[in-house]
Amino acid sequence: MLRKIMVTAAMLAAFGQAYASVDVNTANEAALRGVKGIGPAKAKAILEERDAHGPYKDPTDLSKRVKGMGGHTVERLQAEGLAVGPAGAATGAQVAAAAQGKAATSATAAAATGGAQKNGAAVVVKK
Repeated sequence: MLRKIMVTAAMLAAFGQAYASVDVNTANEAALRGVKGIGPAKAKAILEERDAHGPYKDPTDLSKRVKGMGGHTVERLQAEGLAVGPAGAATGAQVAAAAQGKAATSATAAAATGGAQKNGAAVVVKK
């Protein structure tokens, strides 16, 4: 039983981290500030550099172009949910696909059990 609880907690943490990712190439200032470790000055520096020289290719590119962001800082920010480069874009696409698949599964389950669907969420009525 304890193992099931631990596995469930680990899965929830992993999904929470995936949904919380912020792509540095598409995020606005508010989204960047939502990442733990990025304040107003750092968010402004990231956006100004991105606007001046285009999107960031990878974490190394971000650390080289933004003053005060070394490799360790970028790694820590990635652990907090900052996505950089093509891998970040792929993660966002995978999260969106997973969310759509989950919604479809919920709708199918609701229909099979006699439930209804309201606002994209399955509502199951027990009798």
